[in-house]
Amino acid sequence: MSSGGTGDGVYDFCVLGGGIVGVATAHRMLTKFPGASLALVEKESALAAHQTGHNSGVIHSGIYYPPDSLKARLCRAGAAWNKEFAAANDIPFRECGKLLVATDSAELARMRDLYERSITNGVDVEAIDAAELARREPRITGVGALFVPSTGIIDYPKVATALADQVVAMGGRVLLDTPIEAIGETDATVTISGPATSITTRTLVVCAGLQADRMARKAGIRTDFRIVPFRGEYYRLPAARADLVRTLIYPVPDPALPFLGVHLSPTIDGELTVGPNAVLGLAREGYAKGSVSARDAVDVLGFPGFHRVARAHVRTGARELRNSLFKRGYLAECRKYCPELTVADLLPHRAGIRAQAVLRDGSLVHDFLIERTPRSIHVLNAPSPAATSAMPIAEYLVDQL
Repeated sequence: MSSGGTGDGVYDFCVLGGGIVGVATAHRMLTKFPGASLALVEKESALAAHQTGHNSGVIHSGIYYPPDSLKARLCRAGAAWNKEFAAANDIPFRECGKLLVATDSAELARMRDLYERSITNGVDVEAIDAAELARREPRITGVGALFVPSTGIIDYPKVATALADQVVAMGGRVLLDTPIEAIGETDATVTISGPATSITTRTLVVCAGLQADRMARKAGIRTDFRIVPFRGEYYRLPAARADLVRTLIYPVPDPALPFLGVHLSPTIDGELTVGPNAVLGLAREGYAKGSVSARDAVDVLGFPGFHRVARAHVRTGARELRNSLFKRGYLAECRKYCPELTVADLLPHRAGIRAQAVLRDGSLVHDFLIERTPRSIHVLNAPSPAATSAMPIAEYLVDQL
């Protein structure tokens, strides 16, 4: 997949990373600067090979995030953009809505706080009681819920592929199977190089996801953080259970934790998945259970910030590990709001790996983290809802050029 070229051998723009944020950034560059030369570089043989292709496909609404955060602003804009882009490009999506279900009094109190935040964030939300919850979703049990009608589902790899096709149509080049091992910057250009490639550009944007910290260090950026990979393990329900619910079913999140909890997610291809949990991954790109990369394990286990996170969340970490090892523990999380599920309902499904930036002091970076040099911009942390927010993130990046 490639097109276009340069007259002097130097590209105007280069984007490193073929996930949805990188592809959206390339698209936005050529939209804003028509006729510019651009290369989109990806080390894998296909786009969207990692986080973009290993998530639950949810178009998030922006209900969770602090009102002044980039997450809140970009998520709302991104949700609208995804739906418009999908409709214009014949990409299936469905606005099925989401129910955040409270199962006890503590969750009910958090639900009320979340309702107030959603109003501040400008998100359309409806608070319903237990009786109304039972009417809408008879198989779900709770003491109350928030209904967010704008939440949807989509196939993000299809969105990324459609964007890449348009990048090529606008004259850009998409270079697959192109790993990069070095980044060198001068006053005028940046050169990225690998085993069989050397590309020089006037402006580089790096959207490297699970490898973001390593790419930043190659560029000479001092990083006081590490990407800690968290495996999100999913199950799928049998086909006979695919109509168990009509909407996405989420627990009310614990604000002390960076993850949203195990949820029931209808997918755009008609399946119903359960997950994800969150356990430490010892391989940044190892999706099979038990995957270990010596380099990745040393990177995490040798980083002081990880040990501080582990101590702060030892109880949660132990629970997540138990649920990963024993299916019945995982099932118990689901049965809090869907009591009829059984162990036999939890069938194998692909895992995902989330790139979580952790600072040396043990703080989790919850918002987008971006650093720059005179001729490059690095997206160092792009947590959920980055897929939903990909185009607004791209606009934000390109506006800084």
